[in-house]
Amino acid sequence: MSIILPILVIFIVVIIFNIIIFVHELGHFLAARWRGLEVERFQIWFGKPIWKKTYNGVQYGLGWIPFGGFVALPQMVTMEAIEGDNKNDHPLPPAKPLDKIIVAFAGPLFSFLLALATAFAVWGIGKPDTKLTSTIVGYVAPDSAAAKGGMKVGDKILTIGKNNIDSWAGNMDTGIVESIATSEGEKIKITVQRPGVAEAITLHVGYEIPKTAWWQRTAMRKIGINYQEQITVGKIIAHGPAAEAGLMENDIILTINGSPATSAYTLYQSAKAGETSEITIKRGEQTIAATLIPRKPAAPNDKDTAYGLGFKFDKSLISDQIIHPRPWQQIVDSALVMKKTIQLVTSSESSIGVDQLAGPIGIGKGYYEMLTSSANGWKIALAFTVLFNINLAILNMLPFPVLDGGHITLSLLEIIAGRPVQPRVLEFIQTGFVLVIFGLFIYITSKDIGSLIPGGNKAAQEIKFEPTK
Repeated sequence: MSIILPILVIFIVVIIFNIIIFVHELGHFLAARWRGLEVERFQIWFGKPIWKKTYNGVQYGLGWIPFGGFVALPQMVTMEAIEGDNKNDHPLPPAKPLDKIIVAFAGPLFSFLLALATAFAVWGIGKPDTKLTSTIVGYVAPDSAAAKGGMKVGDKILTIGKNNIDSWAGNMDTGIVESIATSEGEKIKITVQRPGVAEAITLHVGYEIPKTAWWQRTAMRKIGINYQEQITVGKIIAHGPAAEAGLMENDIILTINGSPATSAYTLYQSAKAGETSEITIKRGEQTIAATLIPRKPAAPNDKDTAYGLGFKFDKSLISDQIIHPRPWQQIVDSALVMKKTIQLVTSSESSIGVDQLAGPIGIGKGYYEMLTSSANGWKIALAFTVLFNINLAILNMLPFPVLDGGHITLSLLEIIAGRPVQPRVLEFIQTGFVLVIFGLFIYITSKDIGSLIPGGNKAAQEIKFEPTK
Protein backbone atom coordinates (compact mmCIF):
# COMPACT_ATOMS: atom_id res chain seq x y z
CA MET A 1 0.00 0.00 0.00
CA SER A 2 2.91 2.36 0.76
CA ILE A 3 4.04 2.09 -2.90
CA ILE A 4 0.55 2.18 -4.43
CA LEU A 5 -0.45 5.47 -2.73
CA PRO A 6 2.41 7.61 -4.17
CA ILE A 7 1.84 6.11 -7.63
CA LEU A 8 -1.88 6.88 -7.38
CA VAL A 9 -1.24 10.46 -6.26
CA ILE A 10 1.30 11.03 -9.07
CA PHE A 11 -1.26 9.67 -11.55
CA ILE A 12 -3.88 12.10 -10.17
CA VAL A 13 -1.42 15.01 -10.50
CA VAL A 14 -0.74 14.08 -14.16
CA ILE A 15 -4.50 13.97 -14.80
CA ILE A 16 -4.92 17.44 -13.23
CA PHE A 17 -2.16 18.88 -15.42
CA ASN A 18 -3.66 17.36 -18.56
CA ILE A 19 -7.16 18.65 -17.75
CA ILE A 20 -5.81 22.18 -17.26
CA ILE A 21 -3.80 22.09 -20.50
CA PHE A 22 -6.64 20.42 -22.42
CA VAL A 23 -9.20 23.04 -21.39
CA HIS A 24 -6.89 25.89 -22.40
CA GLU A 25 -6.17 24.37 -25.82
CA LEU A 26 -9.84 23.42 -26.27
CA GLY A 27 -10.62 27.13 -26.15
CA HIS A 28 -8.31 27.76 -29.12
CA PHE A 29 -9.70 24.71 -30.96
CA LEU A 30 -13.38 25.61 -30.58
CA ALA A 31 -12.79 29.27 -31.42
CA ALA A 32 -10.86 28.28 -34.56
CA ARG A 33 -13.68 25.98 -35.67
CA TRP A 34 -16.24 28.72 -34.94
CA ARG A 35 -14.32 31.28 -37.01
CA GLY A 36 -13.76 28.82 -39.87
CA LEU A 37 -9.97 28.50 -39.53
CA GLU A 38 -8.08 25.40 -40.65
CA VAL A 39 -7.05 23.16 -37.74
CA GLU A 40 -4.14 20.78 -38.46
CA ARG A 41 -3.28 19.37 -35.03
CA PHE A 42 -4.48 19.35 -31.45
CA GLN A 43 -1.63 18.17 -29.22
CA ILE A 44 -1.06 18.00 -25.48
CA TRP A 45 2.64 18.45 -24.59
CA PHE A 46 5.32 19.49 -27.08
CA GLY A 47 7.70 17.51 -29.24
CA LYS A 48 7.26 14.59 -31.59
CA PRO A 49 4.02 12.73 -30.81
CA ILE A 50 4.35 9.49 -28.86
CA TRP A 51 0.68 8.90 -29.71
CA LYS A 52 -1.42 10.38 -32.51
CA LYS A 53 -4.72 9.77 -34.30
CA THR A 54 -6.32 11.63 -37.21
CA TYR A 55 -10.06 12.29 -37.06
CA ASN A 56 -12.05 14.55 -39.43
CA GLY A 57 -8.82 15.95 -40.84
CA VAL A 58 -7.35 16.90 -37.45
CA GLN A 59 -4.36 15.07 -35.95
CA TYR A 60 -4.79 14.59 -32.20
CA GLY A 61 -1.62 13.68 -30.30
CA LEU A 62 0.44 13.50 -27.12
CA GLY A 63 4.00 14.88 -27.28
CA TRP A 64 7.06 13.57 -25.45
CA ILE A 65 8.05 16.88 -23.76
CA PRO A 66 5.74 17.21 -20.70
CA PHE A 67 5.20 20.94 -21.02
CA GLY A 68 2.18 22.81 -22.40
CA GLY A 69 0.26 21.98 -25.54
CA PHE A 70 -0.88 23.58 -28.80
CA VAL A 71 -3.43 23.74 -31.58
CA ALA A 72 -1.68 24.02 -34.96
CA LEU A 73 -3.43 26.72 -36.99
CA PRO A 74 -1.59 27.43 -40.28
CA GLN A 75 -3.64 30.58 -40.95
CA MET A 76 -2.42 32.07 -37.69
CA VAL A 77 1.23 32.88 -36.98
CA THR A 78 3.07 29.63 -37.71
CA MET A 79 4.98 27.97 -34.87
CA GLU A 80 7.17 25.41 -36.63
CA ALA A 81 9.84 25.61 -33.92
CA ILE A 82 7.39 24.07 -31.46
CA GLU A 83 4.63 22.47 -33.49
CA GLY A 84 6.57 21.02 -36.44
CA ASP A 85 6.28 21.74 -40.16
CA ASN A 86 3.09 22.95 -41.81
CA LYS A 87 1.35 19.87 -43.23
CA ASN A 88 -0.95 21.69 -45.66
CA ASP A 89 -0.31 20.99 -49.34
CA HIS A 90 -2.89 23.54 -50.53
CA PRO A 91 -2.99 27.33 -50.18
CA LEU A 92 -5.23 28.76 -47.48
CA PRO A 93 -6.83 32.22 -47.39
CA PRO A 94 -5.30 34.48 -44.75
CA ALA A 95 -7.21 34.76 -41.50
CA LYS A 96 -8.75 38.09 -40.59
CA PRO A 97 -7.03 39.88 -37.69
CA LEU A 98 -10.28 39.81 -35.67
CA ASP A 99 -10.52 36.03 -36.12
CA LYS A 100 -6.92 35.64 -34.93
CA ILE A 101 -7.62 37.80 -31.88
CA ILE A 102 -10.69 35.75 -30.97
CA VAL A 103 -8.85 32.43 -31.37
CA ALA A 104 -5.84 33.62 -29.36
CA PHE A 105 -8.01 35.06 -26.57
CA ALA A 106 -10.12 31.90 -26.31
CA GLY A 107 -7.33 29.90 -24.60
CA PRO A 108 -6.86 32.27 -21.63
CA LEU A 109 -10.66 32.72 -21.52
CA PHE A 110 -11.19 28.97 -21.10
CA SER A 111 -8.47 28.86 -18.41
CA PHE A 112 -10.32 31.67 -16.64
CA LEU A 113 -13.64 29.83 -16.96
CA LEU A 114 -12.06 26.67 -15.53
CA ALA A 115 -10.72 28.75 -12.63
CA LEU A 116 -14.17 30.22 -12.08
CA ALA A 117 -15.86 26.80 -12.15
CA THR A 118 -13.25 25.50 -9.70
CA ALA A 119 -13.79 28.57 -7.48
CA PHE A 120 -17.51 27.78 -7.31
CA ALA A 121 -16.61 24.21 -6.27
CA VAL A 122 -14.28 25.54 -3.54
CA TRP A 123 -17.03 27.93 -2.38
CA GLY A 124 -19.44 25.03 -1.98
CA ILE A 125 -17.05 22.38 -0.61
CA GLY A 126 -14.85 24.71 1.42
CA LYS A 127 -11.12 24.63 2.08
CA PRO A 128 -9.00 24.49 5.25
CA ASP A 129 -7.91 27.84 6.66
CA THR A 130 -4.15 27.24 6.68
CA LYS A 131 -3.21 30.46 8.45
CA LEU A 132 -0.83 30.17 11.43
CA THR A 133 -2.66 32.47 13.80
CA SER A 134 0.09 33.80 16.12
CA THR A 135 1.51 37.29 15.51
CA ILE A 136 3.63 37.46 18.68
CA VAL A 137 7.38 36.82 18.59
CA GLY A 138 8.33 33.85 20.77
CA TYR A 139 11.98 33.49 19.76
CA VAL A 140 14.69 35.83 18.46
CA ALA A 141 17.85 34.08 17.29
CA PRO A 142 21.06 35.49 18.83
CA ASP A 143 23.04 37.71 16.42
CA SER A 144 20.20 37.53 13.87
CA ALA A 145 18.98 40.47 11.80
CA ALA A 146 15.95 40.72 14.10
CA ALA A 147 18.13 40.85 17.23
CA LYS A 148 20.37 43.52 15.68
CA GLY A 149 17.27 45.48 14.66
CA GLY A 150 15.98 45.59 18.24
CA MET A 151 13.21 43.00 18.08
CA LYS A 152 12.39 41.22 21.36
CA VAL A 153 10.47 38.18 22.54
CA GLY A 154 6.89 39.23 23.28
CA ASP A 155 6.68 41.84 20.50
CA LYS A 156 3.36 41.72 18.66
CA ILE A 157 3.98 42.45 14.97
CA LEU A 158 1.46 44.94 13.59
CA THR A 159 2.78 45.85 10.13
CA ILE A 160 5.62 44.86 7.81
CA GLY A 161 6.24 47.44 5.11
CA LYS A 162 2.78 48.37 3.84
CA ASN A 163 1.20 45.08 4.95
CA ASN A 164 -1.14 44.90 7.95
CA ILE A 165 -0.37 41.63 9.74
CA ASP A 166 -2.98 39.14 10.97
CA SER A 167 -1.08 35.84 10.98
CA TRP A 168 2.40 34.34 11.07
CA ALA A 169 2.01 32.56 7.74
CA GLY A 170 -0.64 31.66 5.19
CA ASN A 171 -1.23 34.86 3.21
CA MET A 172 1.10 36.83 0.93
CA ASP A 173 -0.20 40.22 2.11
CA THR A 174 -0.99 39.60 5.79
CA GLY A 175 1.40 36.81 6.85
CA ILE A 176 4.67 37.60 8.63
CA VAL A 177 6.76 34.97 6.80
CA GLU A 178 5.45 35.98 3.37
CA SER A 179 5.75 39.73 4.08
CA ILE A 180 9.39 39.33 5.09
CA ALA A 181 10.18 37.07 2.13
CA THR A 182 8.59 39.49 -0.37
CA SER A 183 9.92 42.69 1.21
CA GLU A 184 11.96 45.13 -0.86
CA GLY A 185 14.95 47.30 -0.02
CA GLU A 186 17.92 46.78 2.32
CA LYS A 187 15.87 47.38 5.48
CA ILE A 188 12.43 46.05 6.38
CA LYS A 189 10.13 48.49 8.20
CA ILE A 190 8.34 46.61 10.99
CA THR A 191 6.02 48.10 13.60
CA VAL A 192 5.48 46.19 16.84
CA GLN A 193 3.48 46.56 20.03
CA ARG A 194 5.79 45.80 22.96
CA PRO A 195 4.42 44.70 26.36
CA GLY A 196 4.51 47.61 28.83
CA VAL A 197 4.98 50.23 26.08
CA ALA A 198 1.93 52.35 25.16
CA GLU A 199 3.02 53.49 21.71
CA ALA A 200 3.79 51.20 18.78
CA ILE A 201 7.52 50.91 18.02
CA THR A 202 8.92 51.18 14.49
CA LEU A 203 11.96 49.01 13.74
CA HIS A 204 14.15 48.97 10.64
CA VAL A 205 15.43 45.42 10.37
CA GLY A 206 17.92 43.89 7.97
CA TYR A 207 17.49 40.41 6.57
CA GLU A 208 19.39 37.19 5.98
CA ILE A 209 19.21 34.78 3.04
CA PRO A 210 20.26 31.28 4.15
CA LYS A 211 22.79 29.57 1.92
CA THR A 212 21.62 26.79 -0.35
CA ALA A 213 23.44 24.32 -2.58
CA TRP A 214 24.21 25.58 -6.11
CA TRP A 215 21.64 23.22 -7.63
CA GLN A 216 18.84 24.48 -5.38
CA ARG A 217 16.74 27.63 -5.40
CA THR A 218 17.96 30.72 -3.59
CA ALA A 219 16.35 30.84 -0.15
CA MET A 220 13.84 33.50 0.83
CA ARG A 221 14.57 36.43 3.14
CA LYS A 222 14.46 35.67 6.86
CA ILE A 223 15.16 37.81 9.94
CA GLY A 224 15.65 35.08 12.58
CA ILE A 225 12.39 34.94 14.53
CA ASN A 226 9.77 32.35 15.38
CA TYR A 227 6.24 32.63 16.71
CA GLN A 228 5.09 32.42 20.31
CA GLU A 229 3.27 29.21 21.13
CA GLN A 230 2.35 26.83 23.88
CA ILE A 231 4.78 23.93 23.58
CA THR A 232 2.61 20.83 23.78
CA VAL A 233 4.24 17.41 23.52
CA GLY A 234 2.83 15.26 20.74
CA LYS A 235 3.77 11.70 19.82
CA ILE A 236 6.66 10.27 21.89
CA ILE A 237 9.25 8.23 19.98
CA ALA A 238 10.26 4.99 21.71
CA HIS A 239 13.66 4.98 23.46
CA GLY A 240 14.22 8.64 22.59
CA PRO A 241 15.36 11.48 24.85
CA ALA A 242 11.78 12.56 25.64
CA ALA A 243 10.79 9.03 26.66
CA GLU A 244 13.90 8.71 28.85
CA ALA A 245 13.17 12.11 30.45
CA GLY A 246 9.72 10.85 31.42
CA LEU A 247 7.73 13.14 29.12
CA MET A 248 4.22 12.09 28.17
CA GLU A 249 1.91 13.07 25.32
CA ASN A 250 -0.02 16.31 26.03
CA ASP A 251 2.57 17.56 28.55
CA ILE A 252 2.98 21.34 28.33
CA ILE A 253 6.56 22.61 28.55
CA LEU A 254 6.61 25.73 30.76
CA THR A 255 10.29 26.68 31.03
CA ILE A 256 13.56 25.89 29.24
CA ASN A 257 16.78 26.39 31.23
CA GLY A 258 14.99 28.77 33.59
CA SER A 259 13.39 30.94 30.89
CA PRO A 260 9.71 30.89 29.85
CA ALA A 261 9.10 28.39 27.06
CA THR A 262 7.69 30.74 24.44
CA SER A 263 8.79 28.86 21.32
CA ALA A 264 9.61 25.31 20.32
CA TYR A 265 12.53 26.78 18.40
CA THR A 266 14.49 27.13 21.65
CA LEU A 267 14.31 23.36 22.01
CA TYR A 268 15.19 22.91 18.33
CA GLN A 269 18.30 25.02 18.85
CA SER A 270 19.21 23.00 21.95
CA ALA A 271 18.88 19.79 19.98
CA LYS A 272 20.90 21.20 17.10
CA ALA A 273 23.80 21.94 19.42
CA GLY A 274 23.40 18.69 21.38
CA GLU A 275 23.00 20.67 24.61
CA THR A 276 21.15 19.41 27.68
CA SER A 277 17.96 21.34 28.55
CA GLU A 278 16.50 21.62 32.03
CA ILE A 279 12.75 21.94 31.59
CA THR A 280 9.61 22.17 33.70
CA ILE A 281 6.39 20.68 32.42
CA LYS A 282 2.73 20.91 33.34
CA ARG A 283 0.88 17.60 33.49
CA GLY A 284 -2.68 18.11 34.60
CA GLU A 285 -2.38 19.99 37.91
CA GLN A 286 1.23 18.92 38.47
CA THR A 287 4.42 20.86 37.67
CA ILE A 288 7.35 18.51 37.07
CA ALA A 289 11.06 19.14 36.48
CA ALA A 290 12.88 17.07 33.86
CA THR A 291 16.21 16.92 32.02
CA LEU A 292 16.06 16.55 28.26
CA ILE A 293 19.29 15.33 26.66
CA PRO A 294 19.26 15.49 22.81
CA ARG A 295 20.70 12.45 21.08
CA LYS A 296 21.37 11.32 17.53
CA PRO A 297 18.86 8.76 16.26
CA ALA A 298 20.09 5.41 14.98
CA ALA A 299 20.99 5.81 11.30
CA PRO A 300 23.29 4.20 8.72
CA ASN A 301 25.53 7.28 8.78
CA ASP A 302 25.56 9.10 12.13
CA LYS A 303 27.66 12.04 10.95
CA ASP A 304 24.83 13.08 8.61
CA THR A 305 22.15 12.70 11.30
CA ALA A 306 20.97 15.63 13.43
CA TYR A 307 20.41 15.45 17.17
CA GLY A 308 16.81 14.72 18.09
CA LEU A 309 14.47 15.32 21.04
CA GLY A 310 12.40 12.19 20.56
CA PHE A 311 8.94 13.73 20.32
CA LYS A 312 6.73 15.56 17.87
CA PHE A 313 5.26 18.98 18.58
CA ASP A 314 1.50 19.40 18.69
CA LYS A 315 0.92 22.32 16.30
CA SER A 316 -2.27 23.68 17.83
CA LEU A 317 -1.89 27.14 16.23
CA ILE A 318 -2.68 25.85 12.75
CA SER A 319 -6.41 26.34 12.23
CA ASP A 320 -8.46 23.36 11.08
CA GLN A 321 -11.46 25.54 10.27
CA ILE A 322 -13.11 25.03 6.89
CA ILE A 323 -13.82 28.34 5.14
CA HIS A 324 -15.96 29.09 2.08
CA PRO A 325 -14.45 32.03 0.15
CA ARG A 326 -16.69 33.56 -2.51
CA PRO A 327 -15.73 32.65 -6.10
CA TRP A 328 -14.97 36.19 -7.29
CA GLN A 329 -12.82 36.88 -4.22
CA GLN A 330 -10.77 33.77 -5.06
CA ILE A 331 -10.30 35.04 -8.62
CA VAL A 332 -9.26 38.51 -7.45
CA ASP A 333 -6.88 37.13 -4.80
CA SER A 334 -5.26 34.82 -7.38
CA ALA A 335 -4.81 37.69 -9.85
CA LEU A 336 -3.25 39.88 -7.13
CA VAL A 337 -0.80 37.09 -6.23
CA MET A 338 0.22 36.87 -9.89
CA LYS A 339 0.55 40.65 -10.15
CA LYS A 340 2.73 40.82 -7.04
CA THR A 341 4.88 37.90 -8.23
CA ILE A 342 5.62 39.65 -11.54
CA GLN A 343 6.42 42.88 -9.69
CA LEU A 344 8.82 41.12 -7.31
CA VAL A 345 10.62 39.16 -10.02
CA THR A 346 11.18 42.31 -12.07
CA SER A 347 12.09 44.59 -9.11
CA SER A 348 15.74 45.40 -8.40
CA GLU A 349 14.85 45.97 -4.72
CA SER A 350 13.47 42.45 -4.24
CA SER A 351 15.30 39.21 -3.40
CA ILE A 352 12.78 37.19 -5.42
CA GLY A 353 14.22 35.98 -8.72
CA VAL A 354 13.32 33.74 -11.64
CA ASP A 355 14.77 30.73 -9.79
CA GLN A 356 11.97 31.04 -7.21
CA LEU A 357 9.36 30.36 -9.90
CA ALA A 358 8.05 26.82 -10.29
CA GLY A 359 7.77 24.80 -13.49
CA PRO A 360 5.70 21.67 -14.13
CA ILE A 361 7.85 19.53 -11.80
CA GLY A 362 7.70 22.10 -9.00
CA ILE A 363 3.95 22.56 -9.39
CA GLY A 364 3.51 18.79 -9.55
CA LYS A 365 5.51 18.44 -6.34
CA GLY A 366 3.27 21.06 -4.73
CA TYR A 367 0.16 19.15 -5.78
CA TYR A 368 1.67 15.91 -4.44
CA GLU A 369 2.44 17.51 -1.06
CA MET A 370 -1.05 19.01 -0.84
CA LEU A 371 -2.82 15.78 -1.75
CA THR A 372 -0.82 13.77 0.81
CA SER A 373 -0.73 16.41 3.58
CA SER A 374 -4.00 15.57 5.36
CA ALA A 375 -7.53 14.32 4.92
CA ASN A 376 -8.44 17.77 3.56
CA GLY A 377 -5.38 18.00 1.32
CA TRP A 378 -7.50 17.52 -1.79
CA LYS A 379 -9.49 20.62 -0.85
CA ILE A 380 -6.26 22.64 -0.61
CA ALA A 381 -5.25 21.28 -4.03
CA LEU A 382 -8.65 22.24 -5.47
CA ALA A 383 -8.23 25.81 -4.17
CA PHE A 384 -4.69 25.95 -5.61
CA THR A 385 -6.12 24.99 -9.01
CA VAL A 386 -7.96 28.31 -9.07
CA LEU A 387 -4.65 30.15 -8.62
CA PHE A 388 -2.93 27.91 -11.19
CA ASN A 389 -5.51 28.59 -13.91
CA ILE A 390 -5.59 32.34 -13.26
CA ASN A 391 -1.77 32.36 -13.48
CA LEU A 392 -1.93 30.41 -16.74
CA ALA A 393 -4.48 32.84 -18.18
CA ILE A 394 -2.50 35.94 -17.17
CA LEU A 395 0.87 34.57 -18.33
CA ASN A 396 -0.54 33.67 -21.73
CA MET A 397 -1.98 37.18 -22.11
CA LEU A 398 1.45 38.81 -21.80
CA PRO A 399 2.25 40.57 -25.12
CA PHE A 400 5.23 38.42 -26.10
CA PRO A 401 5.61 36.38 -29.30
CA VAL A 402 4.73 32.68 -28.94
CA LEU A 403 2.24 33.50 -26.14
CA ASP A 404 -1.45 34.18 -26.84
CA GLY A 405 -0.96 37.82 -25.89
CA GLY A 406 1.72 38.02 -28.58
CA HIS A 407 -0.72 36.78 -31.22
CA ILE A 408 -3.24 39.40 -30.11
CA THR A 409 -0.60 42.15 -30.18
CA LEU A 410 0.52 41.16 -33.71
CA SER A 411 -3.09 41.11 -34.91
CA LEU A 412 -3.72 44.58 -33.47
CA LEU A 413 -0.58 45.84 -35.22
CA GLU A 414 -1.88 44.28 -38.43
CA ILE A 415 -5.17 46.18 -38.04
CA ILE A 416 -3.30 49.45 -37.41
CA ALA A 417 -0.77 48.98 -40.23
CA GLY A 418 -3.26 47.46 -42.68
CA ARG A 419 -0.94 44.52 -43.39
CA PRO A 420 0.64 41.63 -41.44
CA VAL A 421 4.19 41.69 -40.12
CA GLN A 422 6.76 40.47 -42.67
CA PRO A 423 7.01 36.64 -42.35
CA ARG A 424 10.83 36.59 -42.31
CA VAL A 425 11.00 39.22 -39.55
CA LEU A 426 8.30 37.42 -37.59
CA GLU A 427 10.04 34.07 -37.96
CA PHE A 428 13.26 35.55 -36.59
CA ILE A 429 11.48 37.13 -33.59
CA GLN A 430 9.46 33.99 -32.88
CA THR A 431 12.50 31.72 -33.01
CA GLY A 432 14.32 34.01 -30.58
CA PHE A 433 11.45 33.96 -28.12
CA VAL A 434 11.08 30.19 -28.44
CA LEU A 435 14.74 29.81 -27.47
CA VAL A 436 14.33 32.23 -24.55
CA ILE A 437 11.21 30.51 -23.25
CA PHE A 438 12.68 27.02 -23.51
CA GLY A 439 15.92 28.21 -21.92
CA LEU A 440 13.90 29.69 -19.06
CA PHE A 441 11.87 26.49 -18.82
CA ILE A 442 15.02 24.35 -18.61
CA TYR A 443 16.53 26.65 -15.94
CA ILE A 444 13.37 26.63 -13.79
CA THR A 445 13.01 22.87 -14.24
CA SER A 446 16.62 22.38 -13.07
CA LYS A 447 15.70 24.24 -9.88
CA ASP A 448 12.55 22.12 -9.55
CA ILE A 449 14.72 19.01 -9.74
CA GLY A 450 17.28 20.56 -7.38
CA SER A 451 14.57 21.11 -4.78
CA LEU A 452 14.01 17.34 -4.76
CA ILE A 453 17.67 16.70 -3.92
CA PRO A 454 18.54 17.29 -0.25
CA GLY A 455 21.65 19.32 0.53
CA GLY A 456 23.59 19.66 3.79
CA ASN A 457 23.16 17.61 6.95
CA LYS A 458 19.61 16.42 7.40
CA ALA A 459 17.82 14.55 10.15
CA ALA A 460 17.24 10.89 9.45
CA GLN A 461 14.13 10.32 7.36
CA GLU A 462 13.02 7.51 9.64
CA ILE A 463 13.63 8.67 13.22
CA LYS A 464 14.41 5.70 15.38
CA PHE A 465 16.27 5.70 18.69
CA GLU A 466 18.14 2.79 20.23
CA PRO A 467 17.91 2.28 24.02
CA THR A 468 20.86 3.73 25.94
CA LYS A 469 23.17 1.18 27.49
